[in-house]
Amino acid sequence: MAILPTPFKIKGLELKNRIVMAPMCQYSVETEDGMPNDWHFVHYVSRAIGGTGLIIVEMTDIDPDGRITNGDLGLWSDDHVPAYKRIVDEVHKYGAKIGIQIAHAGRKAEDAEQPVGASDIPVEVLPEESIKGRLKRPRALTTEEVKELVLQFKDAARRAVEAGFDTIEIHGAHGYLLHQFMSPTINNRKDEYGEDLARFGVEVIHAVKSVIPDDMPLIMRMSAIEYVDGGYKIEHAIEIAKRFKEAGVDVFHVSSGGEGLPGKLKPANHPAYQVPFARAFKEILNVPVIAVGKLSDPLVAEATVANDEADLIAVARGMLNDPYWGLHAIKAVSGKVTPPAPYKRGIR
Repeated sequence: MAILPTPFKIKGLELKNRIVMAPMCQYSVETEDGMPNDWHFVHYVSRAIGGTGLIIVEMTDIDPDGRITNGDLGLWSDDHVPAYKRIVDEVHKYGAKIGIQIAHAGRKAEDAEQPVGASDIPVEVLPEESIKGRLKRPRALTTEEVKELVLQFKDAARRAVEAGFDTIEIHGAHGYLLHQFMSPTINNRKDEYGEDLARFGVEVIHAVKSVIPDDMPLIMRMSAIEYVDGGYKIEHAIEIAKRFKEAGVDVFHVSSGGEGLPGKLKPANHPAYQVPFARAFKEILNVPVIAVGKLSDPLVAEATVANDEADLIAVARGMLNDPYWGLHAIKAVSGKVTPPAPYKRGIR
């Protein structure tokens, strides 16, 4: 029996299958106010119609200056809630569940007049990117500013609950702010947030947990390894993840890299190249994990969950290519699928 089409339950979240739509920035906000629009509505609802079990809305920022670009989504105001609720309610009509990834870009905020970060260490970029001025040297956050950001994560989580989201993912990967604090190559602070590289993440987790329902699972996305020379290895990531699990994380979404230009170690480019990282998190931490990274071949995705290397698989570019990837993948691995009634003549 194929595993990909089977249900999965964690706390109060029940998914109809093991397929996750990975968060992918659309850079499509029209007025720089962080508000989702019709593009986002169609983008997410179409993947719900397409058979996805869990949709995770793209990186959504807790502060206007925490966006990668001014075209990114935001959740820093109560005014944002109704627009997200419209998307959530429609996604639910098609049997899918939906979460949202809350984040702050930190030193990778391209359009901020003055980016901030765990330290004042700039991101290594290609020469042409430096000329464009896309990534400026960040200013190190003060200790008090870090504590204020914890409260901003808390407020964003509260708004996500009000909008009806089924789960929340905290973005601690890909060189964004939480990753910057947990990385020895980026964090050179002398305060408590430098002495304890997990502290900022732990405080954010506690703050978010304080405003979400007890039965709502909390997801943390992490980079298992860094690719810059001298970057951390998976052992460091797992030690940090142990602290995050203790603080209240229920599921880890395991990716890699993102902190700067790769050094001698380069990311692989073959199908399932990050699955061994997810498997390590699953085996050592004994928690559900989401694997991600070139899993758009349905047979590779099926093998990942069937071999118990991950509990869920996340597909990114594959769903940009095909909004109905979920339906097509289930048909490919099981030989049968139940599409929405209007599509039965074409998908059967």
